[in-house]
Amino acid sequence: MIDTEILSQFSLFNGLPDSLLKEIAAIGNETSAKQGEFVFHEGEKADKLHFLLKGSVALRVKLTSRPESVTVSFISSPYQSFGWSSLVAPHHYTSSAECDEDSNLLIIPADPFMKLLEKHPEHGFTVMRRIAEIIADRLRNSRQALLKTI
Repeated sequence: MIDTEILSQFSLFNGLPDSLLKEIAAIGNETSAKQGEFVFHEGEKADKLHFLLKGSVALRVKLTSRPESVTVSFISSPYQSFGWSSLVAPHHYTSSAECDEDSNLLIIPADPFMKLLEKHPEHGFTVMRRIAEIIADRLRNSRQALLKTI
C-alpha cells in the first residue's frame, strides 16, 4: 500500500481528504524501472496512471516523417504524473514513456481509480480538472517539440 503522505505531495491529489487518499493508496503500488526500460508504448491500451517518485521519464512520439521518436516532454521532478490517457477515452497511450534513468514510480490502475472518483464526485471533479490541465500542458509541449522538427 502507498503512504498517504506521499500521495498528498502530488498536485493531482492536493487538498483531497485523507479518507479518499487512503482509498487511493489501497489500490496503488510502487514499482521501479531501469534506465532504458519502457513504462508503456504509444498506442497500447492505457489502463494505469503513473506517478514519478524518483528518476526521469521521457515521453516520446513516433512521427511518420522521421525514423526516430521525438521527445515531447520530460517527467523529471518528483510528484509529477503521466499516463493520463488511462482516464480519458479511447484509453490508448498517446506517447511512449521511457526511463532516462533508474526510476521509482507509483502505479494506480485506472478502472478502480475512476470508480473512486465517481463515488466522490466533488473530489472527482477537482481531479479531472487537474487532469485537463496536464493534458493542456502536454499538448503545448508536444506542439513546441513538433514545430522544432519542421
